[in-house]
Amino acid sequence: MGRLIVQEWLSFDGVAQAPGEPDEDTSDGFRHGGWHLQYFDEDSMNWVLENVSGAGAYLLGRRTYEGFASHWPNASEEEQFLAKPLNTKPKHVATTTLSDPLEWENSTVLKGHLSDAVEELKVQNDGDLLVIGSTKLVHALAEHDVVDEYRLMVDPLILGGGKRVFPTDGERRPLRLVDSRVTTTGAMILTYQPDRG
Repeated sequence: MGRLIVQEWLSFDGVAQAPGEPDEDTSDGFRHGGWHLQYFDEDSMNWVLENVSGAGAYLLGRRTYEGFASHWPNASEEEQFLAKPLNTKPKHVATTTLSDPLEWENSTVLKGHLSDAVEELKVQNDGDLLVIGSTKLVHALAEHDVVDEYRLMVDPLILGGGKRVFPTDGERRPLRLVDSRVTTTGAMILTYQPDRG
């Protein structure tokens, strides 16, 4: 049985919006796109590669899916080490606006109620199911308590506003730290699991 793993890049104040490109997501007036790249080093690149290549499949929200689908099939030669697993492994898209068939290779729309569909995917897959980005989806997954592990890279930067990964519904969700390290740029790579005991 697989696990559901959430991988995110966060600012110190918990913002996940537009880490990679200036124009990635400017909604709600967000003007700090591309903030994460200055904190990316060899250790963090290896961490991303381990997560992406180690996954059995991916679970993506619609916006992340559309961004990935427009980039990774046409990735440069230098990006092929990430493009190959992203292009070839199964991708499940949580969306109410897209329908099958999806254009990106090995991509399908997730059917049914989110928590039930995710539990079914966990049973069907031996490998882990990796969520990348997809802030709205992560909110829903946390609310339904189906996340098995959070893998976070927290940069030493306060952005002061933007989309956050975790729900603000007033619920208490204890976590247990299972791994941590600091990169050469001062970013922290942290792994947490829900403490359901």
